[in-house]
Amino acid sequence: MKKTSRILGRSPAAFELARAIVKAAPTEASVLLVGESGTGKEIVARAIHHRSGRRKGPFVAINCGAITATLAESELFGHEKGSFTGASATTAGCFEQAHNGTLFLDEITEMPLSMQVQLLRVLESGQYHRVGGSELLKTNVRIIAATNRDPKEAAQAGCFRSDLLYRLAVFPIWIPSLRERKADIGYFAQRFVDEINEQEKTRKKLSDTAVEVLEAHDWPGNIRELKNVITRAHILADEIIEIAPIAPMFRPNTLEARQGILKIPVGTSLSTAQRAVIMATLDYYAGDKRRTALALGISPKTLYNRLERFRSLNDASETV
Repeated sequence: MKKTSRILGRSPAAFELARAIVKAAPTEASVLLVGESGTGKEIVARAIHHRSGRRKGPFVAINCGAITATLAESELFGHEKGSFTGASATTAGCFEQAHNGTLFLDEITEMPLSMQVQLLRVLESGQYHRVGGSELLKTNVRIIAATNRDPKEAAQAGCFRSDLLYRLAVFPIWIPSLRERKADIGYFAQRFVDEINEQEKTRKKLSDTAVEVLEAHDWPGNIRELKNVITRAHILADEIIEIAPIAPMFRPNTLEARQGILKIPVGTSLSTAQRAVIMATLDYYAGDKRRTALALGISPKTLYNRLERFRSLNDASETV
């Protein structure tokens, strides 16, 4: 637990994430990681693999959103020599490469629907064919999938099969954004400085005000953005690393509530906006559910049902 916690941070949220990893790792259950881009989903997937009984087997990662529909089948299942133009040799796919290990399917909700059907069939039967092949191959892999979208929302939108969602989300884990765990910002910043110092053979240090400036930023790019900021500042610094106020590079994927007013950017999904309104109202009334329900114009029972649904992914490791 301690080693995993050091990787993920030192905040209560990081501890809960580490606890979920420790609980999930020894099992053979499929895991679905849900979190914004840059939150470290592959790091979590690798931590699960290295704590599992498959740790001596391969860990193979594929970004489902980076492959075209025409190449997806070959990427996953491999192909035989001559099966299509350019197939100059028999090539193993991800399932074959990950045999007896872990297959990490990143951005799973971006996988073409036609491939989702084939993936589901393989997960259920453990068997598949290479493209252009007749030999029936068997696979023994553990699946860890990840997405930066709400998987239920993707299923409702028709771009992600609900039966595949249920097959993958045996043990869902929610990965909090960096703005939800600001206690970890200083820790990660120092870790990145130490890593760069070791690589570059330098001894640069963060200034006394650096962490305060970093904690004031919303980090829409999460841990990945923080690492980039630290890297740039390290390059520019002589001995002391100063951090200037950070201007947002992109519109933050966050809904901001201040003084009883909630700002919702245009283009925010209805489900995200609904959750933000409910949680901001609950926070405004200091957790008083009766007053919150009255202000929202819904019954207390409806409010309790909505809150329970919102917690379903966050608390999945407790209910599995």
